[in-house]
Amino acid sequence: MRVLVTGAAGTVGRLVVEELLGAGGWDVRVLTRDPERAALPKGAEVAVGDLSRPDSLRAALAGVERMYLFPVAETAREVVARAKAAGVRRVVVLSSGAVTGGMDTSFHLPVERAVEDSGLEWTHVRPGEFAMNKVSLWGPSIREERTVRHPDPTAAWFPVHERDIADIAVTALLHEGHVGAAYTLSGPQLLSLRQQAHAIASALGEEIHFEQVTPEEARELYLRQGGFAAANAEFLLGFVDYEGRPADPRAMPDFDPSALGPQPTARDVTGRPARTFAQWAHDHRDDFR
Repeated sequence: MRVLVTGAAGTVGRLVVEELLGAGGWDVRVLTRDPERAALPKGAEVAVGDLSRPDSLRAALAGVERMYLFPVAETAREVVARAKAAGVRRVVVLSSGAVTGGMDTSFHLPVERAVEDSGLEWTHVRPGEFAMNKVSLWGPSIREERTVRHPDPTAAWFPVHERDIADIAVTALLHEGHVGAAYTLSGPQLLSLRQQAHAIASALGEEIHFEQVTPEEARELYLRQGGFAAANAEFLLGFVDYEGRPADPRAMPDFDPSALGPQPTARDVTGRPARTFAQWAHDHRDDFR
């Protein structure tokens, strides 16, 4: 039987491919727009296509029974319709914890609804803050200056290791008992940004300085970095809300996330302890050197 992994070159998709290949017993096909640049794991069948162009997916979907779906809201219904027509029976969606919190109505939620409305078996994986974002946001300044700059060193959340996200996706793809579930997951610890910087410093065995800057200064730094940092600077620093509406970064509500108590983690699904941020920092120490 064959599994199709879309978004296979992404942070989570690459790990999903790796784990599926390791599980054995399934033919693993990956969807990519550019196979020469994707550097995908060996052993997977490569299909060229683009989720933003549903007509390009015919060959990729042929003979597929289960699919890991990277979210592209604009074409989700067309993609899912083509998947169903091709014989796909189960879809696992990479979604977002922002759907659970009611903040996301236009990015991930439409993809979830498209799959649910199709009548196919479905599971939604809703991670919160990706620990991996710190490589994009802090990597340049840590590598060059051993410094992190941010407006609020006390801001805290539950960063999740990307391997925990992939573990849940693969579990839902390959095993029974997960159809119709929406799994919200976080990391196992509430950590401030200062504590996260300290964990990276410990993994490196070197001191990292945390410099508090204004939201405007932080935005300028992210814009100069380019990539993920520039694309998400307005939202991450509070200049717009999740849906892109203007906001005041200095008028953020006074909220104590510790009042939430323990958050759901990968352990609730896999039975294995969720990976800590310290473990993530150790796994990615070369990204900060």
